[in-house]
Amino acid sequence: MSRKFILLVMACGLFVTSCSKENTMTMNQVAEKYVKLTLKIGLYDADYIDAYYGPAEWRPAPDTVKSDDTTQIRALEKEADELLNQLQAIPRTNISEMEELRYKFLYKQLVAARTKTQMLLGRKLTFDEEAAELYDAQPPKYDQPHFEEILKKLDAALPGKGNIIDRANNFRNQFVIPKAKLDTVFKAAIAEGRRRTLQHIKMPTNENFVVEYVTDVAWSGYNWFKGNSFSVIQVNTDYPIFIDRAVDLASHEGYPGHHVFNTLVENRMMKEKGWMEYSVMPLFTPQALLMEGSANYGIDVAFPAADRMRFEKEVLFPLAGLDSSLADKYYEIEHLKKELAYSGNEAARAYLNGTMSKEDAIEWLIQYGLYPRERAEQRIRFMDKYRAYVINYNLGQDMVAQYIERNGGTPDNPDKRWQLFEQLLSTPRTPSGLK
Repeated sequence: MSRKFILLVMACGLFVTSCSKENTMTMNQVAEKYVKLTLKIGLYDADYIDAYYGPAEWRPAPDTVKSDDTTQIRALEKEADELLNQLQAIPRTNISEMEELRYKFLYKQLVAARTKTQMLLGRKLTFDEEAAELYDAQPPKYDQPHFEEILKKLDAALPGKGNIIDRANNFRNQFVIPKAKLDTVFKAAIAEGRRRTLQHIKMPTNENFVVEYVTDVAWSGYNWFKGNSFSVIQVNTDYPIFIDRAVDLASHEGYPGHHVFNTLVENRMMKEKGWMEYSVMPLFTPQALLMEGSANYGIDVAFPAADRMRFEKEVLFPLAGLDSSLADKYYEIEHLKKELAYSGNEAARAYLNGTMSKEDAIEWLIQYGLYPRERAEQRIRFMDKYRAYVINYNLGQDMVAQYIERNGGTPDNPDKRWQLFEQLLSTPRTPSGLK
């Protein structure tokens, strides 16, 4: 064989290899296309995009939505399929652990995006199918006797005799924050959550937030992250806010919850690493389960039980003008009530699957969640709007807690718990990948 022929073969081989590499997309390219796809899906569901702080030119023009939505949404479904194929074609033999986590995150987010387009086209999913395809999770099932056992414990703990629902709500009504003092109490709670968080997590010097009080919404609190480490935190004042909810909302929406999560994601993932998939936060995706779950678990990270009780009794009760002499009994009962949290999931499962009417779901929430009727009705409005999203709060919290505590972040090792918590917020993760 001549030397010229060998060189020719080698050249051709290099050319084929080069062409092959050029035809294989990088994760950065898939990430950019994922962001643009997500923003386009958001044109068809106003609740889909929770936050976006990427390039303004990536936003699709609102007038791209035409009268024939079906054709356009089918094109988005096809685009999601193509992106999944392109992502799967990326070689992963020698990538780092972090890049592998990134790959899995992108894959699960794209699966959820494809499912969302199918739902917009009319696909009907059961509650559990939604949980699996949108949130990468399998919610547990609890039957009626499970909640009845918890109610027996509550019945024994509550003062007085008679109807447990009335007794629970009458007792709790002694701990409502007066509206005139709500701002003072809430700002004290969020300032303390911020102080505790900054002792453990380094945040950008420009991070900040404002608090607003709103009405006529389906949720009790919301964080609107605006980018550049800034949040607008809104609190719903339609219904009474109890003293324990000040710390809950301040921690969940602020520190170390959503504000911290979004700030770390923006700065450490998008700006430092250039991972543009983190410039957008779509609600109906696995990322939302981690966001809500970590925000709920973060309450316990920042305010361990005994420490929280002390802070609330010594600081928040006086600010609210409430008598703290019954505080211990209040916390005992609230702790038991938290065991009823999954009753809301069971109401959502039956209601969304069509095996329970709206009125029956309201009655279930009253009976097994101890909701006042108006709050039960609000909860159903949330299910109408956000559907299986309800699992992200309790199941998400449990999954985050199990991951952190299984890896050594137990209550008796708070420094390790903070370390793992920060790591969870600032690295690519999927719910099914919390091992």
